[in-house]
Amino acid sequence: MDRRGFLGAGMAGAAALTFSSVWSQSTPNFGAPAAPAVGFKRMKLGAMEVIALNDGALRRPLGEEFVTNAPLEQVKALLASQGLPTDYVDIPFTPFVIVAGGRRILMDTGFADNGPPSAGKLVANMAAAGLKPDDIDTIILSHYHGDHINGIRNKAGQLVFPKARIMVPAPEHAFWMDDARMEAAPPAMKGAFQNVRRVLAGLPADQLVRFEPGAEVAPGITSVAAFGHTPGHTLFTVKSEGQSFAYVADLTNVPSLFARSPDWSVTFDMDKEMARATRRKIFDMIVKDKMMAGGFHFPFPAFGSIEAAGNGYQFKPLA
Repeated sequence: MDRRGFLGAGMAGAAALTFSSVWSQSTPNFGAPAAPAVGFKRMKLGAMEVIALNDGALRRPLGEEFVTNAPLEQVKALLASQGLPTDYVDIPFTPFVIVAGGRRILMDTGFADNGPPSAGKLVANMAAAGLKPDDIDTIILSHYHGDHINGIRNKAGQLVFPKARIMVPAPEHAFWMDDARMEAAPPAMKGAFQNVRRVLAGLPADQLVRFEPGAEVAPGITSVAAFGHTPGHTLFTVKSEGQSFAYVADLTNVPSLFARSPDWSVTFDMDKEMARATRRKIFDMIVKDKMMAGGFHFPFPAFGSIEAAGNGYQFKPLA
C-alpha cells in the first residue's frame, strides 16, 4: 500500500472526527441526537457475550462535503426513501465489550471527557451493564481516529482502564507515530498526529502490543485488514460455538448511506478508492457467512444483520 496517498485530501476529512472542527459543525438548529433509553445491549454468541455500549452521538448538518462523490440531492433522496431526515445525519459512537470466560475485552474506546458534550458516556453505560473500568483486561483498537482512542486517557492524562493491555494494528501505529510523516502533513492534520502521541506515547512495551492484521488477538477473536478508512484500519471477527460476529469499526460511518450505496465515499475515508473496495469485500463476507455485525457508528444497538439490498446492503438492528 502506498501510504503517501494518505497525505492527500483525505487527511483533512480524517481530522474532523479527531478535533474540535467537527463540534463547531453541530448546530443547535437541528437539536441534539436522542440518547437511547438504555445505553447498553447484550447479545449471546455461543459461549461468549457481546455488549454494545453507547458513548453518545453527534448530530452533523448534511452538506455537499459529506459524501464526496455523489450530488447532495441524491444523498438526500436516499435518506428520504428510508424515512430519515435529510438536513442532518446522526453519528453514534458505540464501543463493544466481548465477555469470554473471565476476560473482558473492549473494542475501541470512545472519547472519555475529550469530546463533544453529547459524548463520553461509555463508563456510565458500562456501570449500568455491571462493568467497571478495572474489569477491562484488554483493549483492541481498530484505528487511531480520536473518537476511537481518546477514551484511553481522560483530559488529565490518567488511564481510564488502568489494568488493560492495549493491542493496536502495527501498520496503523507505524503511520501515525512516524515523525517525518507528521512533519509533512498539512497543518490541519498535525493535531491528529499529536493526539495519537498524547494518548499512546509513554505506554510501556508490555502494555502497548502491536499485532499484524490477520493475527488472532485473543482466543476466538481474529483481526482482519480493512484498509482505506485509515492506513491500518482493522476490524475483528469473533467466533464461538459455531456463531460469528464481525465488528466492522468504521467500514461505514452511516449505514443508511454507505451500506446502501457502498461505492459512495465519506469525507472521513483517507483513501477513498481503497475504502470502497474494502467495504464491498467485507460486506460480501458478512452476507455470505451469515454473520452478525456491529459498527462503531451504526444506529444503536449498533449490531444486527447485514442483507443484500439492490446494489448494496442493508443493516437491520437487533431487536
